[in-house]
Amino acid sequence: MKATFQLFIFFISATIFAQNLVLNPSFENCLHCERSTGQLNNNIISWSTPNISTTDYFNYKSQKSYNHYNGYQKPKSGTALAGIYVYTERNYREYVQGTLKETLEKGKEYTVTFYVSLAELSTKATTDIDILFTEEKLKKCVHVKHCEKQIKPKKATDKKFYKVEIDRERFYREKLDWTKITFTYTASGFENFFSIGNFNSNRKTNLIKMQRAQEYEFAYYYIDDVSVVSVESEVIIPQEKQPEKPKVETVIKEDEVYTFTNVLFEFDKAILVETSIKELDELYAHLEKRPLLAIEIYGHTDNIGTETRNKELSLQRAKAVSDYLILKGLETSRITWFGFGSSKPIVPNDSEAQRAKNRRVAFKLNSE
Repeated sequence: MKATFQLFIFFISATIFAQNLVLNPSFENCLHCERSTGQLNNNIISWSTPNISTTDYFNYKSQKSYNHYNGYQKPKSGTALAGIYVYTERNYREYVQGTLKETLEKGKEYTVTFYVSLAELSTKATTDIDILFTEEKLKKCVHVKHCEKQIKPKKATDKKFYKVEIDRERFYREKLDWTKITFTYTASGFENFFSIGNFNSNRKTNLIKMQRAQEYEFAYYYIDDVSVVSVESEVIIPQEKQPEKPKVETVIKEDEVYTFTNVLFEFDKAILVETSIKELDELYAHLEKRPLLAIEIYGHTDNIGTETRNKELSLQRAKAVSDYLILKGLETSRITWFGFGSSKPIVPNDSEAQRAKNRRVAFKLNSE
């Protein structure tokens, strides 16, 4: 029985893997399997660059570090990933062009998925990462002055194409982890290839500032695990419904300092982003049930910028958290806030990942 079950699981796993119509979906199969900055074209099997640019390829199979010239990034899976500039001051663009195992069927729905992560040193993040389906491989232009700029589909192919504008509401700003981009696509029946990148000019690109520019402004993204799967062939294995576990209330001890997990702000501002609300609402609910508790809010920054500005910003952010709790109904006499700037790091400020940990807001509960 055990052997039969294992064989069944293997069959299901193999079936799910086979459903992906993207050839070499995580860039593992390569001719020269090592870091090859600017050398994705003609090096990675079934992938190419659709314009005259230098899309990067990184394979860490024989490497000890995930660091490179734009920061740090571990592959989503396997040992390889690609890297592209989707925005630069001079309108320079990079893309990845993938190949499908078979032409998509007209009228059939497919789930398209890929993962992106913003490079640590990027000064901008964007909403404009799209996918262009084409009947043929895109033709590289011959006008040298324009060959490295954004692709204009009508000039890059004489055959059928369709550009999908995926999401104009979400900025892809995650640097420490991978962001999943997925959507359902109804095929027209010509799709053999696809390209991923920013097809807009600088003037039409949606941008948000991530950090101060040292030399020039740019947005650089890593890409991994690309898939195109028929909706009809997706395998759903029913699971036995588990009984609901009783809700366990989180215990917050007095006189202990806790760091918020998801209380975040816009770059260089004291404006809370939407993801902060859930955690703050939960804290307020806890305080509402315990009217004898007071709270202290502590703001901290990394060491980028002047000491004066960092202290000012940390105080403003601590106050923004306090103002939100007061707005919810917390009495002002129960809350105080402080800004420590960069004076109390919890880890060394020697990488973007480390600095992100030091940019934090914390709190402590006390009996009044």
